[in-house]
Amino acid sequence: MLHGKAQGDLLAYIDKELRPHHQVVYTTHSPFMVDSAHFDRVRIVEDKSMDAESPEDLAPEKSGTKVSTDVLSVSDGSLFPLQGALGYELCQTLFVGPNCLIVEGPSDLLYLTAMSSILERKGRTGLSPQWTLTPAGGADKVPTFVALLGAQKGLKLAALIDVQQKDRQKIENLYRDKLLKKKHVLTFGDFTGKQEADIEDMFDPKLYLDLVNGEYANALQGTVSLANVLHVEERRILVLLQEHFAKAPLKEAQFNHYRPARYFSEQLAKLKLSDATLDRFENAFKAVNALL
Repeated sequence: MLHGKAQGDLLAYIDKELRPHHQVVYTTHSPFMVDSAHFDRVRIVEDKSMDAESPEDLAPEKSGTKVSTDVLSVSDGSLFPLQGALGYELCQTLFVGPNCLIVEGPSDLLYLTAMSSILERKGRTGLSPQWTLTPAGGADKVPTFVALLGAQKGLKLAALIDVQQKDRQKIENLYRDKLLKKKHVLTFGDFTGKQEADIEDMFDPKLYLDLVNGEYANALQGTVSLANVLHVEERRILVLLQEHFAKAPLKEAQFNHYRPARYFSEQLAKLKLSDATLDRFENAFKAVNALL
């Protein structure tokens, strides 16, 4: 059995070399042997008598082996190769492009997209549209994600990620193991001047607390202010908030850093961003764009 990439190469060979001269018919259970650009060529073959609960009740014309193009009339098992092919194609087109900027998760996606738009509206530098933002699903998954994407030829990869002391070795391994060039590994600490920093630290602390207060207005035990949260400026704002909520828990909720990011994207028109915040994001975008 050929591996997935080789199956794709075989499919391309059939389409380029054989299809112009011959009709080619093949059977497969592999999603890699389904051309997602030509689902119209696919025929689903299944034994209806095996799927029916009472085969004896089926009319003769509906029983037995059937060939169909109607995805609504076939079983989930028969649809799996098509679902796999479609899922792979969606992954490639939605989150993978020729230039992939790997970030940690969906909150980064919201913040970076929104800040890029804000800067561009002000005539400043946003993130180049040539970059495809690709969330890895957490810092621990970034090296594996980079290794998997890096195996594909023709991709340019860079990472813009959080930095914590415990993860510094993993970050350094990205370029020590030659998964990425050193200059292609950027952290938010590079633009905040802190040893440890999340994307939330790119904002002024007061603005970020405004996002938290706005999103969790009905769950807070009193407004969260700089006075009761920001004890040490060098520490990450998320860590300080976790410590605060450990002492004054949210009512019927737990703090999730995605929710302030969603609130930020919904309230953009009402928020006032400082020049320092705009500068930090613009500097990050300039550094990332310079890698193209």
